Amino acid sequence: MKKLKFKRSIMIFTVAALLFVSLSVFIGCGNKDMADVHVFYYTYSDTYISTVRSALDARLDAAGVSYQDHDGNNSQTTQTEQIQTAITKGAKLIVVNIVTTGSDDAAGGIVALAKEADIPVIFFNREVSDSVVNSYDKCAFIGTDAAEAGYLQGDMIGDYVAANYNTIDLNGDGVISYVLFMGEKGNNEAIYRTEYSVENANKKLAAAGKKPLKFYDAANKDGYLLDREGKWSAQAANDYMTTILASYNVANKNMVELIICNNDGMAEGAISALSSAGYNTGSESDTTIPVFGVDATSAARELIADGKMAGTIMQDHEGMAKAIGEAVENGLAGDSLFDGMDEYTIDDDSAKLRISYAVYLGEGEEE
Repeated sequence: MKKLKFKRSIMIFTVAALLFVSLSVFIGCGNKDMADVHVFYYTYSDTYISTVRSALDARLDAAGVSYQDHDGNNSQTTQTEQIQTAITKGAKLIVVNIVTTGSDDAAGGIVALAKEADIPVIFFNREVSDSVVNSYDKCAFIGTDAAEAGYLQGDMIGDYVAANYNTIDLNGDGVISYVLFMGEKGNNEAIYRTEYSVENANKKLAAAGKKPLKFYDAANKDGYLLDREGKWSAQAANDYMTTILASYNVANKNMVELIICNNDGMAEGAISALSSAGYNTGSESDTTIPVFGVDATSAARELIADGKMAGTIMQDHEGMAKAIGEAVENGLAGDSLFDGMDEYTIDDDSAKLRISYAVYLGEGEEE
């Protein structure tokens, strides 16, 4: 009789333990929906954004902040719906890597939702206008000076080309022909990188007594190739480059001699196409076309180390995550979003904080 009671007690204890574990799992999952902070990424597939996400997750975990990440999958409609749902469920602060950057409509709508709920909103990476930020005292932007990457990339390219002109000039005509992969139309980073990378490179070449860079396709008056899907994808650059190489190559004496990419993902795609055609293999016996990017992703650093890529501009994902994390903690504490963040560069006329870029030519060669 005692054995039966003992077994029954064990069974009751076991069932209770299982119910407790199940309830804990349920509550844990529910807490994601009831998180204090919701972070909305324009897409998880962007290589640089994925590094920011990993760094920010780690920082929020270390700070003990409850949060939920959301993938907008490059759809503003999806992202806006995600934000509406999060605010309805009680979000205390939202962090937004906005999908649409060409107008104020989407950003303005998001600020209106946050303002109605009286919660802070922090935009990051993909810049929104001063008027959007200034429309709400609990709104801020954390990103970069969009033009700086273009300036630095142009200087880097100009210095490199001037120092290696004869090697780069494959057909010996005294002019370096280039292709430029822009990325997303209407995006400030893409616009400024496109303009200033070539402009600053040409200033450096003029100072060295060299002719300016020439876009490879005279029929293209824009001077760049645009990702048709509005992304910054490696696949788009790969497709473009594969098509280009069918007509522009060493054998035809009209090879594209320089490749400028507005991010490292597109640089990877271009290099993949070049390697498939026998260029940029990392072997000293094969022709290497200088390829430049922006972001200094781990993949780009490896390509530079392997001699397949010439250089990139480092966008500091750790610095970005650190600044966002500090602003999040300020917002949750009810303080001004940039309270105590005097070490950063903050615009005079708007709550916009800037993370600096740097040139990256290889390990130990950051400037």
